[in-house]
Amino acid sequence: MSSLVKSKNVDMCNGSLFKSLIRFAVPLMLSGVLQLFFNAADVVVVGKFAGDESLAAVGATTTLINLLTNVFIGLSVGANVLVANYYGARQERDVHETVHTSMTISLFSGILLTVVGFVAAPFLLSLMQTPADVIDLSVIYLRTYFMGMPAVMIYNFGSAILRAAGDTKRALYILLSSGVVNVAFNLIFVIAFHWGVFGVGLATIISQYISAAFIVLCLVKEKSLIRLEIKKLRIYKKKLIRILQIGIPAGFQGMMFSLSNVVIQSSINGFGKVIVAASAASVSVEGFAFTSMNAFHQSAVSFTSQNIGARKFDRISKILFISLFYVVLVGAFFAFLFLCFGKTLIGFYTTSPEVISEGVKRLSIIAGSYFICGLMDVTSGSLRGMGYSFTPMIVSLLGVCVLRVVWVATIFQMDRFHTVETIYYSYPVTWVVTFTAHFVTFIVAKYKIKKKWNI
Repeated sequence: MSSLVKSKNVDMCNGSLFKSLIRFAVPLMLSGVLQLFFNAADVVVVGKFAGDESLAAVGATTTLINLLTNVFIGLSVGANVLVANYYGARQERDVHETVHTSMTISLFSGILLTVVGFVAAPFLLSLMQTPADVIDLSVIYLRTYFMGMPAVMIYNFGSAILRAAGDTKRALYILLSSGVVNVAFNLIFVIAFHWGVFGVGLATIISQYISAAFIVLCLVKEKSLIRLEIKKLRIYKKKLIRILQIGIPAGFQGMMFSLSNVVIQSSINGFGKVIVAASAASVSVEGFAFTSMNAFHQSAVSFTSQNIGARKFDRISKILFISLFYVVLVGAFFAFLFLCFGKTLIGFYTTSPEVISEGVKRLSIIAGSYFICGLMDVTSGSLRGMGYSFTPMIVSLLGVCVLRVVWVATIFQMDRFHTVETIYYSYPVTWVVTFTAHFVTFIVAKYKIKKKWNI
């Protein structure tokens, strides 16, 4: 491996985990924060220059977009785990076959999502009880957004492959470039051309195709085992099966998370456009905490997978606990930020006093406990890196999805608790339950690995 490749990639199997994890996670964190800044720019431009109806229209589509895309993005987790495992074991042929299978899957899944999203948009938004005064705008935004799905999938699979090899910096540079383009086109399309939600969606998909083009270029020019050769794109059956075995449970878990959030969003929609707009603004703000902590989830997946491949089992528990430590630090920082500056942060999205007040209400409830969501995700990531994908899916399905639906169907239906605050409290309750179950599952999984390898 050339010195250039070494300088780009973090060595996950040797040296200090404290240093390696933070070196790997910081570019991921910055990438996620940058992406959210650019997504927030969409919401801010819409809220400031197209009105609260347009803001609510964009906000009402978020959970639906996640619902439709999470299964396929879950497959990229399968690609990440498999490439990292083979990369750690230095199995060149297996890495080659997994990379080319993964990128082929990304293209076909993106095309499929475009068709489904475009055709089903009106029906699905109606099913979610999207307010009548914003549903037409929501359909326009959703259909426009889904035209960029091939690019979204190519970028997600490509960046997962880079992460598996220890490279998180180039995805950061790509997002920075495409994000600047996104903001520029937002301003042009919405302010100058008055295209509203269509302009925001169009600016987004242009930036997504730029990201996809750059990520493919990185893989084509790669000098290490993960090099992509366009002419050799194909599906390798054994690798496809293994990616599906890991990725489908991860994707199904993400889909069920989104489905439970659709139930939550549907309940929120019933309170009218002010609450919907406020929740959309708060979710966008909360996303900065989530994506920062999620960097350690992704780190746990890649580090654990490579060390399993390299048969360095003594590092697995260290990876988990160091990742949990970093998540608590990040969560504490954002809790302080949200509680002290919530009104200012929500004020970036709207000038409406009612929307700001309701947005701060949601933010104040969720802020202090958000680190628990990070603990839950990191532990789930460690399990996936160990090759256990079905178990965390079941735990998350019961602990988050089913419990949230039960919460809405029982506690929320009581007259005394039929408030939007009751809906917001469902988040920390389900995070605590699910993290506890994931942690117990990790202990059992680690024991099984020790027994299997006679450690």
